[in-house]
Amino acid sequence: MKRTAIYPGSFDPLTNGHLDVIQRAAKLFDRVIVAVAENEGKQPLFTLTERVALVKQAVTKLPNVETDSFDCLLVEYVAARKAQAIVRGLRAVSDFEFEFQLALMNRKLDESIETIFMMPKDTYTFLSSRIVKEIARLGGDVRTFVPPNVQSALKKKLKPVK
Repeated sequence: MKRTAIYPGSFDPLTNGHLDVIQRAAKLFDRVIVAVAENEGKQPLFTLTERVALVKQAVTKLPNVETDSFDCLLVEYVAARKAQAIVRGLRAVSDFEFEFQLALMNRKLDESIETIFMMPKDTYTFLSSRIVKEIARLGGDVRTFVPPNVQSALKKKLKPVK
C-alpha cells in the first residue's frame, strides 16, 4: 500500500517555505498531493487555476508529488484520494494553536486520518504568502522567498506602488 499525504493550503502564492515542506514530505511519503483550496472566504490574489498551475510548475522535478484542488471538507478530500495523512507546516508557536485545533477537529471527523506537523527550515520561519504579496506589491525583491515561476507571476500580477 502506498503511503499518501495531502498537503493542503491556499498557496496564494506558493513560497519557498511551502516548497521546503513539500520536498521533505516527498522523502517521507510515497505520494504527496499538494491540494490547493478553493476557500471562498479569502480574497486570493491568484485564481484557483493560477495557483494550481504555479504549484504544479514548481514541483515538476519531484516525481512523487502531484497537484490538485479541492472545495470540500478536507477529511472528505483526503478519504477520496485514499490518503493516510495530512501534512501541515508550522512556522512558529503562534501557528500551533490554530493548527492543533484543526487537527483535533479533523480527527473527530475521521479518526483514521493522521495530521503530521512539519517545520520549514529556520530560514523560512518568518515567511508567509501575505508578507510576500506585500513586499511584491511595494516593489520589493521577492526572489529569495518564492520559486522563480512565482516571482514572475507576482511581477505580472502586481504593479508596484510608488
